[in-house]
Amino acid sequence: MKSDAVLGISAAGFHRIHYTDWGNPDAERVVICVHGLTRNGRDFDTLAEALSPDFRVVCPDVAGRGRSDWLQNKESYAYPQYCADLTALLARVTAGGTPRKIYWVGTSMGGIIGMLLASRPQSPIERMVVNDVGALIPKAAVERIGAYVGKDPRFKSLAELEGLVRLVHAPFGPLTDEQWRHLTVTGARQHADGSWGFAYDPGIAAVFQKSPPADVDMWPVWDAVSCPTLLLRGAQSDLLPRDIAVKMTQRGPKARLVELDGIGHAPALMAADQIRVVRDFLLEPRTGNN
Repeated sequence: MKSDAVLGISAAGFHRIHYTDWGNPDAERVVICVHGLTRNGRDFDTLAEALSPDFRVVCPDVAGRGRSDWLQNKESYAYPQYCADLTALLARVTAGGTPRKIYWVGTSMGGIIGMLLASRPQSPIERMVVNDVGALIPKAAVERIGAYVGKDPRFKSLAELEGLVRLVHAPFGPLTDEQWRHLTVTGARQHADGSWGFAYDPGIAAVFQKSPPADVDMWPVWDAVSCPTLLLRGAQSDLLPRDIAVKMTQRGPKARLVELDGIGHAPALMAADQIRVVRDFLLEPRTGNN
């Protein structure tokens, strides 16, 4: 694993988007893995390591998360900015004379970014995995997220922080102690007073505070996607209701749906069976029917 950064730009100036880079930098096939709302690119370490023999795997920290810069204007934490930043990353990984095939793995927010980019004309995304997010996000799920995002709790130790990580992210499914510790350490930030908190800007909540919760309807975006798509759903997910997931197999790219028992929002993509599903899909040859 290597680390690097690419420059993004907002109305307030430039900012750095950090990413980890796995596998052969000259590989023809490049997988971009993008995390959920309050997480970071290190969530994909296990998946990236498993994919790296066959792909170059690039895992960015979206602005305001992980090791990426925080934005000065908190209202810039929105999808137009995220899409612009990740387009700069796409330009970085496709530079040079060798043709690249771009694949996308997006969890929750990362899946929305993928849908937005894949829906655009001449999108470079050839194959996409959408992890537990749908073309319609229910108001109740938006309310639940808005109730916790933007909080800035402080803890005396990493062990105390891990306790909250296990509680908040229990829907990720059954993880080992080592995996919970990995999610905690890579998602933690130590403050000047020695206390520990989460490695994201509380200002990412600005978009939730700007308007009252409502259903998020992305059907026009979904219907414009044409690349082969795998849709993963935690069987107990409140963010991706089953009826919406089924409709997504009938509209737009007509995604292949895989549901994972005992998991809510969202599958962590750390378990061997989840990794196998993703890897097998990404390695499939494209035919006239997919």
